[in-house]
Amino acid sequence: MTWTKEHTISFPGTYNFSYYKGDTLEFVIRPKTSGGASFDLTGYTAIFKIANVRGSAGTQYTAQAVATDVSDIVTCTILPAVGRNLAAGTFVYDVQIANSSQIYTLLTGSITVTDDITGAV
Repeated sequence: MTWTKEHTISFPGTYNFSYYKGDTLEFVIRPKTSGGASFDLTGYTAIFKIANVRGSAGTQYTAQAVATDVSDIVTCTILPAVGRNLAAGTFVYDVQIANSSQIYTLLTGSITVTDDITGAV
């Protein structure tokens, strides 16, 4: 099952969501400039990190993020291999884009993880 949610934001934006442990979860971010135009993602890479607490002292998990410069979207995915490592409870996350000289945080928030019933497949 894939869940898709699109966001049109002038970054950084905040989005809190729930996640069912071990499932695939996907969402799309369409970054905009402050004037409302699409943000050109040419030369940027995307980073999607999940952690148990904010700051460098927490345990961090790297989820998948892909910046597509053709359509200027960032697709973020929590794959089952990463999601199974998240215990029931609340986590925080950041989605960033970076090039050789700049880093922008596009989206941040919390993830409430619920244990599944069947366990890992």
